[in-house]
Amino acid sequence: MQVASGTMDLEEQIAALLGAGDLRAAATLCVEAYGPEVLGFLVTLLRSEDDASEAFAQACEDLWRGLARFERRCPLRTWFYTLARHSASRLRRSPQRRPGRRVTLEEASEVAERVRSRTLPHLRTDVKDRFATIRDALEEDDRALLVLRVDRGLSWNDIARVYSEDGASDPTLARVAARLRKRFQSVKDEIRSRARQAGLWPDEEP
Repeated sequence: MQVASGTMDLEEQIAALLGAGDLRAAATLCVEAYGPEVLGFLVTLLRSEDDASEAFAQACEDLWRGLARFERRCPLRTWFYTLARHSASRLRRSPQRRPGRRVTLEEASEVAERVRSRTLPHLRTDVKDRFATIRDALEEDDRALLVLRVDRGLSWNDIARVYSEDGASDPTLARVAARLRKRFQSVKDEIRSRARQAGLWPDEEP
């Protein structure tokens, strides 16, 4: 699936701001533009608005702090998803997680809150479809894979970056992408099976 031209124009705008050394404007534009879809990804992944909001705020702060070191080996959109997934993983692992426990970067927090307040009410109506229960029953990694490939249209190489450690080599990314493609096919088969059981998918021809 090709990335929309509007997204490519946005990447060029962000690249120009980074080239000019305006990290503040680049970070703000990135969070304002990509934040709603990244927050939606986290809501699907974590199945909790509170947890998703916390992970999103942390991902925004990580982006803001790390932008000066961003090497542009992938689109900034992909890197934002990578930060979001890592933030969600840390949230899941931390038994001490509490709202407001982070030492916040104030400006990043303000932008994240603007995006959150605009996006969550829309998501509450957007997810009310008959396949939501089936999707939410999948494993966390499978939900993430489904959103990144089907809903967001990321390339397999970009998805591999989201699932890999920072600085992964091209051969490593190729292996991860191949593994994820196989997993994606299994996830699609599982969804079809559950949809048929729920009467949402026509039975196969005999």
